[in-house]
Parts: sequence; structure tokens; C-alpha cells
Amino acid sequence: MSDKTPESLGPTFNKIWSAAMFSKFADGMAMAAIPLLATTLTRDSVLIAIQSNMMLLPWLLFAIPLGALLDRINRRLSMILVQATRVGIGIALASLIMSGQMNLIALMILTFIFGISEVVYDTATQSAIPSLLKGDQLERGNSKLQIADTIMQSFIGLPLGALIFVSAAFSPFLGLAACYVAAMILVSTIPSQSMQPVRAPDAPKRSALNVEIKEGLLYLWNDKVLFRLVMVTGAVGFCYALGQATLVLFLLDHLNVTQAQYGLVMIPLAVGALLGAFASPKLSKRFGRAEALAVCLPISAFSLLIAGLAPNIYWYLIASFFHGFFIAQWNILLMSTYHAMIPNEIFGRIHGTRRTIVWGLMPLGGLLGGFIAKIDITLPLIVGGLAGTIIASASYPFMRSIRT
Repeated sequence: MSDKTPESLGPTFNKIWSAAMFSKFADGMAMAAIPLLATTLTRDSVLIAIQSNMMLLPWLLFAIPLGALLDRINRRLSMILVQATRVGIGIALASLIMSGQMNLIALMILTFIFGISEVVYDTATQSAIPSLLKGDQLERGNSKLQIADTIMQSFIGLPLGALIFVSAAFSPFLGLAACYVAAMILVSTIPSQSMQPVRAPDAPKRSALNVEIKEGLLYLWNDKVLFRLVMVTGAVGFCYALGQATLVLFLLDHLNVTQAQYGLVMIPLAVGALLGAFASPKLSKRFGRAEALAVCLPISAFSLLIAGLAPNIYWYLIASFFHGFFIAQWNILLMSTYHAMIPNEIFGRIHGTRRTIVWGLMPLGGLLGGFIAKIDITLPLIVGGLAGTIIASASYPFMRSIRT
């Protein structure tokens, strides 16, 4: 039996990971505080659905041009500027609450700007990963990022954000601003050159930005396996957004969860996601990346359906545990597949294009979920989970056939 220590993922990756710890802690507080703040301003399911998807709408509008831009400019600088923007958003939200001037329109606008910053930061981070890690390190690197996401966002940030929101509604937003300052400082210590887009030495002179955007779109269209994988992910993502658009109302009004408990009921989801993140590299190595990918998506969708049928909070907690376990593995395996399939010099454009399709569809699913919730607050989870299960199950043979 070999006791060989795994090769280090490198100092630059480790700094990105450390910055992610602070960022995800802040994201967790925002994930709890923003929906709870919205429910203090309105109880209308359609308005709640619109608000909950304002973070995703920028992926539909800006992901492609921003992705192309990040293939040109220094990713480290863009990440620093984005964190500074998030600090400003946190301070603005806290100030509006303390002054008594907070309203739903202001919350939507600031959430939308927050979403734009997420487009830039996520694309810059993911675009840098393939140039920092070797092919056999991708699952391990993405697993570390997923673990940081789960622990700091779901275990710590989300429950804490809900608890301190109840005591002082402005406090989570000041807290997340402080966390983004720490992340900004960490990113600033990364050598600038290590985050530059990778180009071959003999690569021709860059084309105009609009030409490069077109090249990225054509690359995705012509790679039929990659394009089909994006479309399947987009369709299931639409169903997930439909199901979870009014989740805060489902928990507060149907399962009678209090505001203080809101973050705590997310812990089983986080436990499942953490275990899934640890298991993903091992299961990928044991069964193969494609086989594991094909299994995780339909089971995660089915668990969403089971959550919608929950007659009590305990049923929901069990279903959310399984959803977290399988969706975390899906996310890790999917990103590793993309990292292995897409050339780094065009990764930003392809990442932006696929996120436009996948995450751009989510606000539409969320809006539909808001209207369905007017019939019954349990229906979005049931309809979204059922539709997602059917689509993912039908795509099982295709996903098993993917080779990177």
C-alpha cells in the first residue's frame, strides 16, 4: 500500500483557496440575510421569486462579454476590483437598513450589482484553475474549493447570517463587507503574472473583442458533446431554479421555520455537500468521471422532489441532505470535465457562454416558480424536482459516454 503524499496544488491555488474561504463566509451571510430581508419587505411569491433571482440575472446579460474580457485582462486585478465592489454593497445595504430607507427596489438593484460581481469573480477564478493545476489534480482542486464553499458558506456563514439578522438586521452586511476586505488582501498577494490568461507563444495577434466572442460561441456550437452537456445542465438548472425560487416562503410559511432557524435548517444540506465533496475524487477514480457524473444529477433532482413532498421539517432535512451530497459531486465533476475539455486561452468565453445558458435560464425558471407558488407553496419544489428528474434520467446514457 502506497503512503505517497499527494502533490501540493501550489502556492497560487492555495491563496485563491484561502481567499475563497473568506468570500464564501461572506456569501453565506448574504444567502441568509438577503432572503430574510426580502420577506420583511413583501410576502408576495412572485416578488420574492424575482428578488431571489436578481443574483442570477447578470449571468444572462453579461456572462459572455465579461468572459471574453477576462480572456484578455489580468484576472487578479479583476478579482480585487470585484471584492472592493462587494465591500461597497455590504456597507450600502447596512446603511439603508440603519437609516430606515431600505425598500424592495433598492434591495433588487444592489442584489443585481452583487450578481455582476459574482460573474466576474467566478469566471476569473475558474478560468485560472486549468493553468494552475494538472489534469489529475482537477478533482482534488475543485473538491477543495467545494469544501471551502460548504464549510464557510453553509456551515458557518448561513446560520450565523440568519441569527445575527434577527438580532440586528444590518449586522450581517457589515460582517460580509469585512470578509470581502480580507479576501481582497489575500488576492492582492498573488503574483500578477500567475493569473494572466495563458496563450501559446506562436498565437496570432488578438482579434477584436466581438470577433473573439463569436469564436467562443462557434467553438461551443461545433463541439457537440460540450454543447449537449451545457444544454442538459441548463434544462435541469431551470428546474432547480423553479423549485427553489420561493424556498424561503416554503420554509417559513409551510414548515413553520422561524427566521432564527432559517440558517440552521440548511445544515443537513451542507453536511451532505461536504461529504459529497470529500467523496467526489474517490468515486471519480473508482468508477470514472463520466459514470459518477451520470449518476449524481438524476438523484439530486429526485431529492428535490422528495423535499417538496415533505409533510414536516424532518422529512425536508433528510431530503436536503441527499440533495447536498449528490449536487456537490455533480458540481465538482462537471467543473473538472469542463476544465479538461476547454482550452485555457478561450476558457473565459466558453465559461461565460455556458453560464449564460445555464444560469441565464434560472431567473426564468424562478419567475415561473413564483407564479406556480401562488397556487400552492409546495408546488414549485414538486414540479421542478419531477421535471429535473425526468430530464436528468433521460440524459444518463449520454453523460456516461463523455470522454475527456
